[in-house]
Amino acid sequence: MILRGAQPLDAAGIALIWNQIIRDTLATFTTVEKDRSTLAATIGAEPQRWIVAEEDGEVLGFACYFQFRGGPGYAQSMEYTIHLAQNARGRGLGGRLLAGLEAAARAEGAHSLYGGVSGANPEGQAFHLRRGFVRLAVLPEVGRKNAEWLDLHLYHKFL
Repeated sequence: MILRGAQPLDAAGIALIWNQIIRDTLATFTTVEKDRSTLAATIGAEPQRWIVAEEDGEVLGFACYFQFRGGPGYAQSMEYTIHLAQNARGRGLGGRLLAGLEAAARAEGAHSLYGGVSGANPEGQAFHLRRGFVRLAVLPEVGRKNAEWLDLHLYHKFL
C-alpha cells in the first residue's frame, strides 16, 4: 500500500468511500452524496491538500484539509477529513493518512488542525485522542440525521 498525493482521477474512488459513509453511517451529518466531477475539480484546485492510500490501483482511504473558517484571520487554522473503505479499517491506515496530512499542512504553514467527530462515532473519538488531539468541546445535538439528534465533538492539535 502506498500513500500519495491525490489526483483528480482519484475522485471516483474517493466518492465511492465517502458516499457509502454518507448513506450508511452517522459518522458524517450530511445526507448529500459527493459528486465525482466536483471532487475532481476540488482536488485539481488544491492537490497539496489531498492524500490517498492506494493498493493495487484501488483507493482505500483519503484525507483532506481546508481552512477552518472563512476569512484571512483563519488562514493558518485547518479542519480535516479522513475516511477509509470498510475493508481498510484496523490496519493503521488512518494514522498514516493523518501523519501525511499533518506534514502537508505544516509545510503549507498551518498552525493547527481541527477535527469534528460525530457523537455516534466512538472509534473516531478514540482515534483522535490516540493521535495527540485534545477534545475541546462537545456541541450537544447540533446535527440531525436519520431522525436522530447528534452531538459534535471538536478536537484540536497544534502543529
